Amino acid sequence: MKETYSRKQKYGQFLRILIPILITQVTMSLMTFFDTMMSGHASPADLAGAAIGASLWIPVQTGLSGILMGITPIVSQLVGGGQKDKVRYHVVQALWLSVAVSVAVLIIGALTITPLLNTMSLEPKVHHVAHYFLVAISTGIVPLFGYIVLRSFIDALGQTRMSMLITLVSLPVNVGVGYLLIFGRFGFPRLGGIGSGIATAFTYWVIFLIALWIVHRSEPFASYGIFHKWHRISWTKWRELMHIGVPIGFAIFFETAVFAAVTLLMSRFDTVTIAAHQAANNFASTLYMIPLSICLALTILVGFETGAGRLKDARQYAVMGVSGAAILSLVSALLLMVFREGVAGLYSSEPDVVALIKHFLIYAIFFQISDAIATPTQGVLRGYKDVNPGFWISLLAYWIIGLPLGFVLANYTDQGPYGYWIGLITGLAIAAVLLLHRLVIIQRRLVKSQDTSAPASS
Repeated sequence: MKETYSRKQKYGQFLRILIPILITQVTMSLMTFFDTMMSGHASPADLAGAAIGASLWIPVQTGLSGILMGITPIVSQLVGGGQKDKVRYHVVQALWLSVAVSVAVLIIGALTITPLLNTMSLEPKVHHVAHYFLVAISTGIVPLFGYIVLRSFIDALGQTRMSMLITLVSLPVNVGVGYLLIFGRFGFPRLGGIGSGIATAFTYWVIFLIALWIVHRSEPFASYGIFHKWHRISWTKWRELMHIGVPIGFAIFFETAVFAAVTLLMSRFDTVTIAAHQAANNFASTLYMIPLSICLALTILVGFETGAGRLKDARQYAVMGVSGAAILSLVSALLLMVFREGVAGLYSSEPDVVALIKHFLIYAIFFQISDAIATPTQGVLRGYKDVNPGFWISLLAYWIIGLPLGFVLANYTDQGPYGYWIGLITGLAIAAVLLLHRLVIIQRRLVKSQDTSAPASS
């Protein structure tokens, strides 16, 4: 990354950071898409079981990944401020933290998975698939969280193209192994939805090992000497990382967990409804990769400019990113409305499942717009290291307003399962408004602080 002097240069740098991130996120989403699609063609029970397992795993994975991603604004501000020599120590501490987080997840998961699944009214096969899907995923937790730290370091240097290349290599691995294990091709056992869990864990190991080699051997990463010296665990540095990462992680967790909670609450409906909901949610999640990628790019760029004290440039990137995401969301919503018949057919060939997916996709259209505002705005705030408000806003919008509203509509009106989607739309809209309000406040505060300190520094 480098300092820019015109809007044209900013658009160029923004796109150089954004496009590889977008390709990376879409590719990662396509892994889940292909796993879901193939599980659905194995059987509705395999799709429902994998959906339940994923609904339990994804909030944990994304929430804890968010904690580890706290290293991104730290590194980007250090680089922007010319403090390259401090980067290695922070990254090593983040790697130690990723190991501790992994061990904690494995222990808690071993104690809670079976009791939690037993509380649901699941058909025997759905229960079996969900359980062993999670067991399979657990074998890839350590490399996944290690990769999150290495990828955050890579991206914080503005080298998002490298993360893209790693992910592009891993996609055919994930799809190929998933195909072999889900359908039992070429002598492999037919494992259905469980096979998708094994393929995902295998892919976690692949991307971690590739990232490890690149950070150690390839420039510009090798010049930081991340693995030249191993530092002992620093509780002080862990507290600093978690001070930024925990609010980010919980904000992400609250958003992803509310979708998971909806899927789990839908377990009282029949298998066809669960499968259709998961398929529509999976496709909506794929579209969500656009605002999410803009969010990640804004965290890097706003952090870089803020670390260098260029608040005007940081604000220009913020406007550029949020407005661009809003425009793209309108385009994607229009395309989804036009092509939802074809989208539904990707997930199932059974007419009753396809019909339900099409209906769910109508609701998915409406929360695309709110997502396009809320998510990039969170990225800007993280670039400023203003992370606590996003945590509280997510809690309020999704869990205090959105989910209870959805529960009431689903259980006490004739909306049925669609009531949950109305609740989600409401929560996302509230989050978008509140986050924008917070962004305005923090930008004014930073400008005022800089104006106050300017005479003293001169």
